[in-house]
Order: sequence, then C-alpha cells, then structure tokens
Amino acid sequence: MLRNLVLGLVLVAGLCQIAVAAEAQDSPAPSAVALTRHSGLFNGQPLTYEARVEAWRAMPAPAEASATSMPGREGQIVTTSYVRTDAPAGPRPVIFLFNGGPGASTTPLHFGAFGPKRRVGEGANQQMVDNPHSLLDVADLVFIDPVGTGYSRPASPDAGQAFWSPTGDALSVKGVIADWLGFHGRQASPRYVLGQSYGTTRAALIAHHGSALKLDGVLLFALVARPPGLEMPYVTTLPSFAASAWSHGRIPRQGRTAGQVYEAAVEFARTDYVSALIAGASLPPHARRDVAEAMSDLIGLPVDLILEKDLRLSRADFYLNLLRDQGLRTGQLDARATRALDAPAQRPPYDDPGLNYIPPRPAEALTGALPVAAGLSAVESYFKSHLAFETAETYESLNLEVNAAWKWGEGEDQAPQRLAEAMAADPKLRVFWAAGLFDLSTPAYAGRYMLDQAGVPADRLTSVLFESGHSVFVDPDGLSALGAAVRDFVRP
Repeated sequence: MLRNLVLGLVLVAGLCQIAVAAEAQDSPAPSAVALTRHSGLFNGQPLTYEARVEAWRAMPAPAEASATSMPGREGQIVTTSYVRTDAPAGPRPVIFLFNGGPGASTTPLHFGAFGPKRRVGEGANQQMVDNPHSLLDVADLVFIDPVGTGYSRPASPDAGQAFWSPTGDALSVKGVIADWLGFHGRQASPRYVLGQSYGTTRAALIAHHGSALKLDGVLLFALVARPPGLEMPYVTTLPSFAASAWSHGRIPRQGRTAGQVYEAAVEFARTDYVSALIAGASLPPHARRDVAEAMSDLIGLPVDLILEKDLRLSRADFYLNLLRDQGLRTGQLDARATRALDAPAQRPPYDDPGLNYIPPRPAEALTGALPVAAGLSAVESYFKSHLAFETAETYESLNLEVNAAWKWGEGEDQAPQRLAEAMAADPKLRVFWAAGLFDLSTPAYAGRYMLDQAGVPADRLTSVLFESGHSVFVDPDGLSALGAAVRDFVRP
C-alpha cells in the first residue's frame, strides 16, 4: 500500500530550502516532507506562505497501548499545511480541516473552499486557479486526509480495519494533530478542528478524546445528527423539505425567502405537526386531513400521498415525488439538483444528482491557473508538480472501499453528545455550526435540534444557515459569507 513515499526535503527551483530538523520540538517528525514557498492575495490581503506536504505515523490508538496490543497496526497520514510567513506564528490560529465519507479525502474543503488554490472545470478540463477566499489571511491551515484517503495509507492491507471505525479514525487524526503542533512549535497557538459531514463526527470525537489538545473551537459544516424516536426524525426533516420545495417553485413564494419558509416550517413542525404525530391513531380523521393539507402547503407534495404515508414522510418520499409530474427526482446532498426518474441506475452515492452539483454562477475572472502535467489529474498535478510531493501513490479523493469496511460502535454516531461532554469539561470550548437549507442528507433542523438536546450551551454556539445544499461553499455568495463567518469565529 505505502509505495515509495520519498523521504526528505524537496527543493523547488527558485525557492529556498529550509532545514526541517531544527523545528522539531521533541515531537515525532514526519517521514516525508515537501516544502515550497508561495504568495497570494486572500480576502484582499497580499501575503506570503509556505506549503508543506508531510507524512506522519498514524496509530488507531495511543502509541503506548498499540505497541503491545496492536502490533503492526499502523499507517501513514499525509497532511497539507499552509503557513503564513510574513506574520508572527505564535498568535495566529491553526485550523485542522477534514471532510467526511467515511472514506472521503479533504478535497472539497481543500480545493473547493479554503485552500489557496481552487479546482474549477469539468473532467479533463479541470485546473487549479487562485482562491481569493482562502482563510490564510487570518489562520494557518492544515488539511488532513485520514487513512485510506488522499495519499494516506495503512501500513498493510490488514492494518486498515483498525482505522476504519469512528474511534480508531478519530484517535489517529487526533494523534497527528498533536504531532503537528509539537513538531512545528505551535503549542501556544489557538487551534481549531473543522469537519464537514461525517467529518463533524470525527471532530466531535477528537474534542471528546482530545482534552490534551486544548482546542479553542470546533467547526461543524453539515452536522451529522440522527434524532431518535417515533416523531423527531420526521419533525426535523420537514423544514428542509419546505425550503427545497421553495427552491423549485412548488409552493407559493409570496415574497418569502427560503429562510422565512424554513422558519415557518420549523414553527409548524414543533407545534401542530409533532402533536399530530404523538396523537397517532387517536388523531381524528378530519384533524389528520387538516395537518396533511397544511403539510402540502409547506412542502408541495399531494395531500393524498401525505395521508397514504400516515403523515410520516421519509427523505425518499420527498425527493422522489416532489417533481414526479416532470419525470424528475431531486438530489439529497443538494435538493436543487435534479435527475430523470428513469435514468440508468448508478452505484451510490453516484446516484444522487446532488453529489457534484454546481449551481449556476456568473462568469468569473480566473487567475493563477496552474498547468496540468501530462497523464495526471489536476489534483495529482498540483501535489506532484506545484507542491513537489514525490510519491508513486494515486490520490484517493473518495474511497468507497473504506466506506464499505467502516465499523460503527454503540453511540459513536452521536456527535452532538460528544461535543456537549467536551464543552462541559472545558468551559472555554466554542462551537461553530453551518448548514444548508436545501441539504436533505444532513437536514439543518435535525442538527440544531440535536445540539440543543445534547446540551450544547447556546452562548457558546455560533450558528449560520445558508441558501445552499450540503456544501455551502459551492455557491459563490455562500463561500464568501461562510468565509466571513469563519473569520469572525477564529479571529483572535
């Protein structure tokens, strides 16, 4: 699996070579390093920075325990760091970022949101261009690809399973964060972890198990939350159904924004709707129809279908029926996306039209386009040519084998509870939560409901909702607003 990751420091033509060994602070050193220096304009601010691609020893449990109980079960996690060089490092925050899956690399956050370069174009026409929205003006950034994604690999085929569970995964990433902070002498810097989708579960578990990291904050994009019970799974999805119906014009807009429709649906869901579901079979037929009609006005589905489903609508009930009269279904990750109902079957998650949805956007001036090396993807070329990282590995953007091998333990999918426990143990820990109104896979109100029920203190929670899907940053306005909100959260 680990094929020829080249050791040592890489010198790029015209760039300075720096002795990495001098930086070590009695912490484990990375086994492979590529260092390059660059400049850019981020949030209107010109600055210089260095990029480091580093391979770290990864363990799915504390090293002292693994040495005896898990011999040979280790791997390598490759991080890509961007550190500003024209400002003092000490007070600058460090943000550790990762996506979800499980089995997803950090590609969306790295090359779609906050890295110094952004990937644009389709297929063979993809290229890397300048990303003025990068957070480098206010924080140093460390993008982490967990074992089995990106260039990160288990040491042997048998070693992978130890990493592919919520706790094994979180402990390995936590260990690399600690090693990065120690090796680079950043123990005094404010530090944050930022996860998207399943990455929110990873972030919560890191906070739960990583009190020694002394995190200043946890940022959650598209929080994975699973409300329990016979009523709340349906109550918490209804507001996203309403906002999504608004996006397709399937309900009267009457001058309302998607956010206003969402809030109206939240109010209905918390009152008349949940009361009807609790009543169950004792709800009189006329009252049941009244609720179905009110639901139809909110979410655009026929009253008879709602009654047929006994007022309890699954996500599939919604996304397969909202546009059925047009022969279309909506996406789950982004309900604005559509696909023909009779389209050829595809392997999940590729059957979801919201997976790679890019909303219409005005033409933009692209600068700093990088040449793509022959035979390589834009991402591979970026790492191997622009960042000078030498490896025979192929970058795994999405590894469905990791996803299939994932083993869940009891309670490990409840990120809000783990966060609340970490916040109770550390009164200074803060949480940032961002959600898209058109995201049916991790519905916004489900996230807020579970944060509230877990006991996350409202005075230490920053919440921001966007007219977008699962990945807020695919909308130009969303990326700009998201960047501004994150800057406010992490700015010293």
